[in-house]
Amino acid sequence: MQYARADDIAVFQKKLATLPLATYQAGETVLTAASTTGRLLILKEGAVAVVKEGVEIGKVVEPGAVFGELSVLLDRPHTADVVAVKASKFYVASATLFMRDPLALLYVAAVLARRLDRANQAVIELKQQLQ
Repeated sequence: MQYARADDIAVFQKKLATLPLATYQAGETVLTAASTTGRLLILKEGAVAVVKEGVEIGKVVEPGAVFGELSVLLDRPHTADVVAVKASKFYVASATLFMRDPLALLYVAAVLARRLDRANQAVIELKQQLQ
């Protein structure tokens, strides 16, 4: 398996600059759980809260964070609400564009791998606390 290199990431970031932008103000819903949008949103700037079943499961402020990827990859509705905490801008990519671009797929795979690694670490810490 090949991993994203710095030059691949730079190429991907240049591609992002060609995508349309969507802007959301604080309090606006960016994605709604159970909806299907057929698009990926990549955070350019701002901050959002991810809310699942009424519980905030995280705040995201890192530029380059991806939203909607589970819906696109699993071909099902969004699994959580994403709400702007402050004014936020996103690059908008259609699912079809995303699925045809190997660099985009590699980028999203790396994002998901980091997220899984953090979740695994949180489970380990929780188990250690319970012991």
